[in-house]
Amino acid sequence: MTPAPSPASQRLRDHPAFLLFWISRVASALAFQMLAVAVGWLIYALTGSAVALGLVGLVQFLPILCLTLFVGQAADTFDRRRIVLACQVLSALTLALLALGIGSGAAGIAAIYGAVAMIGACRAFEHPTMSALLPRLVPGEILPRGLAVASSAMQMATIAGPAVGGFAYVLGPTVPLAGAAACYAVAALCTAFIRHAHVPVPRSAMSLEGLLSGLAFVRRSPLVLGAISLDLFAVLLGGVTALLPIFAGDILHVGAEGLGALRAAPAVGATLMALVLARVPLARHVGPIMFASVVLFGLATVVFSLSRSFGLSLSALFVLGAADNVSVVIRSSLVQLSTPDDMRGRVSAVNSLFVGTSNQLGEFESGMAAALLGVVWAGVVGGVGTLLVALIWIRLFPALARVDAMPRPR
Repeated sequence: MTPAPSPASQRLRDHPAFLLFWISRVASALAFQMLAVAVGWLIYALTGSAVALGLVGLVQFLPILCLTLFVGQAADTFDRRRIVLACQVLSALTLALLALGIGSGAAGIAAIYGAVAMIGACRAFEHPTMSALLPRLVPGEILPRGLAVASSAMQMATIAGPAVGGFAYVLGPTVPLAGAAACYAVAALCTAFIRHAHVPVPRSAMSLEGLLSGLAFVRRSPLVLGAISLDLFAVLLGGVTALLPIFAGDILHVGAEGLGALRAAPAVGATLMALVLARVPLARHVGPIMFASVVLFGLATVVFSLSRSFGLSLSALFVLGAADNVSVVIRSSLVQLSTPDDMRGRVSAVNSLFVGTSNQLGEFESGMAAALLGVVWAGVVGGVGTLLVALIWIRLFPALARVDAMPRPR
């Protein structure tokens, strides 16, 4: 890694639209993390079931699966800022209603899953559209730095969200849910004030060719296909997030407050790494570094799964988060810089589908594996699977493993 020139850093700070984007992303991610802690702990308290926890991930994933192709074409046709704004407003209203329902006793398990599905649908539109919007807010030559700083926003929220959500849950589940609704409202307010050059495009009817064009582009680009599929299978197998309530309650015996700390630990590592990458961007050997970070992610997953010490568990999750952030920044930069702007919405939607599969469907897979193997062995097998995926992908995508520098913006 070599230091980037200071003018690039100054130019990034001098873009007001990017600063609003950054704040909006922090608030949105903070809301989702608070929701995740509240729903995870509430579902486990009501059911005591690993399968019920896994279903939370499945319910979040299904809207992404169903809407991805439509999201991409919408993001490449309509004003991306307005799409993000609508999603954040709807998310705020959904969580406000859920908080009222839980507080009054009118909302049960079905209502919780329904609200999670609605948030999943909003995120299906919000996240790929935000990803496609970012390259319009900063010059292409400093986009990798912007991606690293944007990633730090997500990770900062992932630190604060679980901790705040865990402690707020002590006051009752309505408190973190109402807090999450307020955060989505702040995100919407910031998004409303973002000003950027919207490039109007001819609005044509939805067609099968248009819907599938993002998938076709990804299939034609080995770097993009290799990068997003690596995330799919590595995190699908290695994710232990859905099982954290079980580790916190039954193995480490640290309660809701400890659960908040466990969920925050990966984000602490990821945030510190994002700050390093923002200050000292990766300039050489990005392919080998990406694969090394995936291997480290898998090893940290195994250590966490076998740990019976709260301190060691936090340390393993810290390393896991730092390694994952390196991989995320490299993969995101490769995908964004390899995609022309008029295709970024559709490619970002495909990428979001892969990420949603690895995260939300990965939570479902973790829940099923824990029910069959036990929570510890589910984590160990997942971590080992991540190591095998990294080795297989080096053979399947040798060009990706040999990437030295980031591609030039398209």
